[in-house]
Amino acid sequence: MNQFTNPVIKGFAPDPSICAVGEDYYLVNSTFAYFPGIPIYHSKDLVNWTQIGNVLDRKEQLDLQDVEVSEGVFAPTIRYHEGLFYVITTNLPHGGNFVVTAKSPSGPWSDPYYLTDAQGIDPSLFFDEDGTCYYVGMRSNLSGERYPGDTEIWIQQFDPQLMKLIGVSASIYKGAFKEAEWTEGPHLYKREGFYYLLIAEGGTAFHHSVSIARSEKIDGWYVSCPNNPILTHRHLGSLYPIQNVGHGDMIETSSGQWFLVCLASRMIEGKSNLGRETFLAKINWENGWPVVNPGEGKLLIEQQHSLPLYPIEEKTSYILDQVDSGLLYLKNPDLAYYDRYSRKGWIRLYPSETKIDSKNGSPTYLAIRQRSTDYELSTRVQVRLKTNEEAGIVLFLDHLNSLRLTVYCLEDQLIAQMALIENGEETYLGSRTLESTDCILKIKGNGQKLTGMVSVDHQDYVVADQIDTHFLSTEDAGGFVGCTHGIYCVSPHRQTGYADFNWLNILVND
Repeated sequence: MNQFTNPVIKGFAPDPSICAVGEDYYLVNSTFAYFPGIPIYHSKDLVNWTQIGNVLDRKEQLDLQDVEVSEGVFAPTIRYHEGLFYVITTNLPHGGNFVVTAKSPSGPWSDPYYLTDAQGIDPSLFFDEDGTCYYVGMRSNLSGERYPGDTEIWIQQFDPQLMKLIGVSASIYKGAFKEAEWTEGPHLYKREGFYYLLIAEGGTAFHHSVSIARSEKIDGWYVSCPNNPILTHRHLGSLYPIQNVGHGDMIETSSGQWFLVCLASRMIEGKSNLGRETFLAKINWENGWPVVNPGEGKLLIEQQHSLPLYPIEEKTSYILDQVDSGLLYLKNPDLAYYDRYSRKGWIRLYPSETKIDSKNGSPTYLAIRQRSTDYELSTRVQVRLKTNEEAGIVLFLDHLNSLRLTVYCLEDQLIAQMALIENGEETYLGSRTLESTDCILKIKGNGQKLTGMVSVDHQDYVVADQIDTHFLSTEDAGGFVGCTHGIYCVSPHRQTGYADFNWLNILVND
């Protein structure tokens, strides 16, 4: 038997949903305010995942204008039926619930079909054995909200030809526990004559959980599993290294084995800077109910795996003059600021007036998801900046919390400087005068501590050392996202400077 290590998708990979087509598996995650939206991954073994594209990669598919970082696109579900892939998701506040389709999981995906009469969030689709399709989602309690998070799961038939709901909706479940909070993330399955409803419950943080219910009729009422929640870590205490466990989706392999993908957070000194990641667990069925990781009842870092493994090489270098599906923009970018053509092998960033801490607009920022807290991020930059312009590296959680190592132009002088923004307050941590327009910027992470360095003519110089990054966690800052890090360029005025970046490298040590 093989062994794998969790998480199977590291760093800011929440709300996983999965489908199978023969021996191939496809998985999607939430992206919130980042563009392109909804990465899609492929795997042969449920462990090693390769990103093959993004579902929402055109501006006309995804309006992110002036959204908060934890708004936008969340909780996608992917399903496959008769030669067509379906992804259904939510964009708040721009349009609500919608469906897109594609013949190939790598795209192109259609423009959205908005479901204006679909209340609530967390939509999912289920195709029954006779081909009938159903929409299942979360909405506020129709009988009246008695407390914050008083929600219910509802179902209605969906016509995939007309791309709209038909018939009437029915409430089918209100949660596994009395006065359950945030019953959400529903997914439907059918097994041995029963319809099974998998849900998330308890909010997205420490009390998060996975529960399940079943019914002989698709429109319910659904009866809770006596073992609920079938997965949570809230009973393991605040010091346990994996927390916030919930929002899952189940998959059956062609050989009849069952697995669960779900989100969880790795805690570093009590904080989860990486956000919620995708974990994998084994499922056995006992007395008509699923048991997660039998004998353990929790997520494991090291776990035995019954499927053959197909290892892949983790990406460590990004060639910036090439389009890469793993690169992210914050909100809808103005691509006029990103020039991949003027200089072969480089990307030229023109500074916009949108700062990294601005709630409005899209900064000139090209990023990757932070996958570890033990890493070295580096880039080579050559600058042609004007006064008060800066370019460099940013480690970003949200508009109020970020850290940057940049080259700053002060009249005729270039300065390497490091600064952080914590809860909206900016602090400068260190600086060093530069004698060259060509340098390498490095950020080294070791747990919750960071060091910022600049390298000129193969000589490293520390700009700031032992920087505490606890503030770049959802525990301190709130929200639903993990950190990203990447390259950045900004100007206080419309000027004519620019910065050329040769590469972006990430070396992960865990």
